[in-house]
Order: sequence, then structure tokens, then C-alpha cells
Amino acid sequence: MLTARCCSRTLALRLRSCPPLRRSLSSVTENDILHFSKILDPPSIISTLSPIHSSLEDLHPFNNDWMRKYSGRATTVLKPRTTQQVSEILKWCHEREIPVVPQGGNTGLVGGSIPLNDEVVISMANMNNVRSFDPVSGILVAEAGCILQSLTDYVAPHNHIMPLDLGAKGSCQIGGNVSTNAGGLRLLRYGSLHGSVLGVEVVLPDGTILDQLTTLRKDNTGYDLKQLFIGSEGTLGIITGVSILTPPAPQASNNVILALPHFDNVRPLYQTVKGQLSEILSAFEFIDRTAYDLAVKHGQGRALNEEDVEGAECFVLVETSGGRREHDEEKLNDLLETLLSADRPLINTGVLAQNPAQFSSLWALREGVTEAVSKEGKAYKYDISVPLSTFKEVVDITRNHLQSQGLLHEDAVSHVLGYGHVGDGNLHLNVIAKAYTQEIQDALEPFIYELVASHRGSISAEHGVGSMKTHALHYSKDKISLELMKKIKEMFDPKGIMNPGKVIA
Repeated sequence: MLTARCCSRTLALRLRSCPPLRRSLSSVTENDILHFSKILDPPSIISTLSPIHSSLEDLHPFNNDWMRKYSGRATTVLKPRTTQQVSEILKWCHEREIPVVPQGGNTGLVGGSIPLNDEVVISMANMNNVRSFDPVSGILVAEAGCILQSLTDYVAPHNHIMPLDLGAKGSCQIGGNVSTNAGGLRLLRYGSLHGSVLGVEVVLPDGTILDQLTTLRKDNTGYDLKQLFIGSEGTLGIITGVSILTPPAPQASNNVILALPHFDNVRPLYQTVKGQLSEILSAFEFIDRTAYDLAVKHGQGRALNEEDVEGAECFVLVETSGGRREHDEEKLNDLLETLLSADRPLINTGVLAQNPAQFSSLWALREGVTEAVSKEGKAYKYDISVPLSTFKEVVDITRNHLQSQGLLHEDAVSHVLGYGHVGDGNLHLNVIAKAYTQEIQDALEPFIYELVASHRGSISAEHGVGSMKTHALHYSKDKISLELMKKIKEMFDPKGIMNPGKVIA
């Protein structure tokens, strides 16, 4: 039942939500800084313990996430430029038992790249070189610190695209994307990174360099070790290089936004769209009415005419990517005609992008929901996997629960909304509040996790576990799975120095 638990259960969950009591690990000293200065040049060391003193302000971007929800107390940030430097740093930290936190673009939503205490932050920002690209096979080998948008721009002249597209593409890094197994907007068409990533280069906790940076698409020789590091969130080692398969760029891309009178129409609409667009369908994104209204309110993308949205309960953005524009436009027009001429239309209206500017504007409406939410207030974000048929139900139940707790008002929670990727069952459930409070947190957890578990869903579809969901992992993983995860962690990182308190508490 989705009801409040007894006091003892609530207390236990609160305790598990607190930063874990770590084993006896060492803090960074001035002697450690002197050793690091033999490995890195002075600009690559940011530390309040350095002879060239850095300020707390210099450390602030590394100690805090962009939502201002998670904060750490790291005194030292190291910015290596080579895999060998990462190796030497980790070898020293392993010997001294100094905990480390790998950090990419720091765009995560679950506190995975923020220190819980005074760990050393190892920023990958200076490792931003493309090592190779084969325009025939489309295989790209890049260092972990390459920004996703930069890689997109790099392969574009060769008529290829990255298989991953995220709202944070202007600042997230490919190493962080792989470490969190980021999903994004193109998963429906190109699949997850478990399929796109061909190889990784990883520095293990003791400084050993594991070279799995193959560019082979087929390799059936034993255990596929790279899969352990995709989605491990830096708890088993630091990814320093990635080999990834980039698909050919589509010769034509189109999109259309559809207004639906009822959420119940989303499933049959998805079935119809898949049937008529088939091989050219590349995205099918869901936006509920609240999310749409907030995106419009905060100037994200192109809003539909008022008469087009009247009576709409939700919206769907459909994208196609094909080889010939005329062919794709014909299929889209046929789809719209079918939808609008039905005896019981699934949609109220549809707006097809007529040029590249309108194409970008319609996508900005969907991608801009995240920014609109952040402008509206403090967001409690839950990216979950549940059956498509339950998307609206999950949002409504959460809203009703908060109302029953007396929290649905302007001084507490202002909005509960949902949007996400229909093609892979990923719902982004957002609760917007005036401030982060323990009362709201207690009302949401474990309620949402129990709700997800009741549908046999996942508590994290693409954002990862980080420090936010370590206490809730048992809602998605059984006892045997958790024990095996712990054994893998202990085998790779027996001293517990790698991103402590993340994924496996």
C-alpha cells in the first residue's frame, strides 16, 4: 500500500538518506599537494592547501551542483591532462587511502559528481582531445573530458552525428555520459550507450590502466569488461577515453508537435505513429499540460496558437530522420491526415515544422522544460521507468498525495508535472517547490519509490543513482543483485576510495 510507514521505518529511511559514515580514509595534506605538484603543473591544481593559495570561491563550482542541491567540502581539485597523470594521482591516493570523486561537466541530477565530504575532486576538463575518427566506419575515439556538443560539431563535417543528445550537451562531457549511461532524446533510434560504446580506457583505483579502447564492432572473446564501467558512476575507476560508434547523419529531419485531448490517446497514437513512420521515426516525446505551460511561460521554444492548445491535456513531439526530405514529409503529411480524419481523432491538432528554424524551435519547447522548471522554483526530480500506460497515473497520484499531506500550496509545492521519452518508458516526474525542505522530502520518499516498485519499474531510468538514491536501490534491485554489485565494488576498489557513498553506500 502507498501509505505512510510506521515511525521506525521512517526513521530508518532518514538515516539511510544521510551521508554515509565512511571508513577511515585520509584527508589531503600539504605533503599530498607537494606530491601532486610533481605530477601536474600549477594551474592544474586548485587547493586551499597549495602554496599558491586558491580560495573557497575557486572551489565552489566543483563542490556544488548546478541545482544547488548537493554540496561538498573538497579542499583540492586536480585537473590532469593525460591518462598517465590520472594513473599517478590514483596510485598515490590508493597508497594514502585518500578518497576521490571523478567529475565531468557536473550536470548530473543525483549528486553523483559532488563530494560528500572532503574527497579530492579529479576534474576531467583538461582531457578534451579527439584521438581519432574514421569517417568510413564512423568510429570516434575521444578523451573523457570532451564536451558532447564539441564532439557533435567535430563529426558533423564528416556527415555523422553523436548517438546521444541531451539538454546539457553544451557542458556535459562524454566520460560523464558513459559513466552514467546517459539516455537522452535519441535512444529510441540509436539505443543506449551499452550498445554504442565499443571500448573504454579506464584507470583503476590502484592506478592500473585498463586498456579496453577497442574500435572493433565485434569481439566475442570472453567477458565484456567495458560494460561494468558504463553506468558505474566512477565507483570502479575513472574513464579517461571512449571509443564510440557514431551513426551517419540523416539527410532530412522533420518534427511535428501534436496536441492530444486525453492522455489515454498517447498509447494508440504511439502505435499508429510507429506503424506509419516505421524506419524514419527517431523520437516520440511526451509533455503534459503543466510542463508545456511552464515552458511557454518561461519563453522556451515556439508556442502553439491558443486555439490549438485549447482543450489539450498533453502534447507529443514526433521527430523523423530519413534519407529524403520529400519522402519523409509525405509520410508525415499522410500521418496527420490519418489522425485528423479519423472518426474519433486521437489529436486535436498538429503543427509540422516548415523550416530549420521552426524545427529547432519545436525541439526547444521540449528541451526547455528543464530550464523552465528551474526558473519556476526548486525541483525535486525523479527520472523513473514505468509502463507508458501509467505515466499520467503516477503524476496524478503524486500530486494527490502531496495535497493530502497539506503541501500543495504556493508556500510549499506549486507544481507536479511529467514529461519524458515514450519510446523507452522514461518519465521525468518533477515536483516544484518554493524551497527544499525535509517535510517535502519525507512526503516524497519513500512514497515515489514504492509507487514505482508497485509497477515493477526502475527508480532511475537515466540519471543514475549518485548519492540521492543509494538508500532506495532495493526498490529496483533484489537482494542477490545488490550482493553481487557489492562484491564487484569490493573487488575493484577494496579500499573504498572511488566516489565513496555513491551507488553502493
